[in-house]
Amino acid sequence: MMTETQHPVIRFHDVVFGYDDAELVLDQVSFQVRPGQRLALLGRSGSGKSTVIRLLLGLDAPHSGRIDLRGSIVSDGRRIIVDPTKRNLAVVFQSLALWPHMTVRGNLEFGLKARSIAAEERRERIRRMLRRVGLADAADRHPSELSGGERQRVAIARALVVEPDAVLLDEPLSNLDVVLKQDLLAQFSELFAESRSTVLYVTHDPAEAMRIVTDLCVLDDRHIVFSGQRLPDDSENPFVAGLVRSSHFGA
Repeated sequence: MMTETQHPVIRFHDVVFGYDDAELVLDQVSFQVRPGQRLALLGRSGSGKSTVIRLLLGLDAPHSGRIDLRGSIVSDGRRIIVDPTKRNLAVVFQSLALWPHMTVRGNLEFGLKARSIAAEERRERIRRMLRRVGLADAADRHPSELSGGERQRVAIARALVVEPDAVLLDEPLSNLDVVLKQDLLAQFSELFAESRSTVLYVTHDPAEAMRIVTDLCVLDDRHIVFSGQRLPDDSENPFVAGLVRSSHFGA
């Protein structure tokens, strides 16, 4: 019998989704993310990667199929069973969505307060997390006073400080220059490995993904067309073959 600790943190079961009367965005999509696994969801622009994030967060409901978190059903068919605020997920969007009127400390504290974490524990978690991301001296600064790389680290710190079941990252580094991106990828990889975080990393860039993740899923034409640890060199899927070529070029 499967115990609770053996349940995947995230599981999509044959999820179908589309907007209004438009063509389906996702069709019979199934995948899972195990505890401590770092999985990249690769796909071209408009392939439905961000839709997966929205469905996981409970911002949209699938047309059919089921979504489980930690072995519990959170969305089933068109029903959202578990409210977004109760799903214990943290997300880093491309825009970062930091609160501009709050200090760095305030941005990290917001999620902790929402989870009713006691004041003393909030202070200690924030202190430890800011030290881990190299921002111990920036607690009282506002996002506008930080560099792009520093804001990225605040966003990751805000996600990890609440100790979520999984961290969802939606193209978080796409607006950065190459040098800064490589530096942050190395930092994030180390941080996720150290914290043993369960991660779903959404991107179109396989070379970027492989700096952080342990496993890959490829979403193309509304379906998962590949799942594994390494993109195959002999794939007959044109999009997967293109990803292989681009990752070799970027190596």
